[in-house]
Amino acid sequence: MSFSGKYQLESQENFEPFMKAIGLPDELIQKGKDVKSVSEIEENGDNFKVTVTTGTKVLVNSFTIGQEAELETITGEKVKAVVRREGNTLKVSLKGIESVTQLEGDTIVNTMTLGDIVYKRTSKRV
Repeated sequence: MSFSGKYQLESQENFEPFMKAIGLPDELIQKGKDVKSVSEIEENGDNFKVTVTTGTKVLVNSFTIGQEAELETITGEKVKAVVRREGNTLKVSLKGIESVTQLEGDTIVNTMTLGDIVYKRTSKRV
């Protein structure tokens, strides 16, 4: 099953506690909590390009499954990481944050875990 497509954020859980934990300033947290981000995923074999547009902020990450890539985090920091694929699931660890993205039909569920805080985003294909 291909991840390729455009997905609109439908719901999120634990947004504020997670963003506080990763050090995002309160003003950005307040601005971002009601913005419905759009994720566009281009999958070509093991090569991925993920573009996330949240209001005026655009985050673009390109990577190849199983190879080290420089990825930009939510806070704008660039870190080297390896994205792994297990069926319809992409997994990556970024600076202590475990990110798991699952594709279920027309829905993508992204769960980011930092310590005991679990931030869950659910997006639907548009």
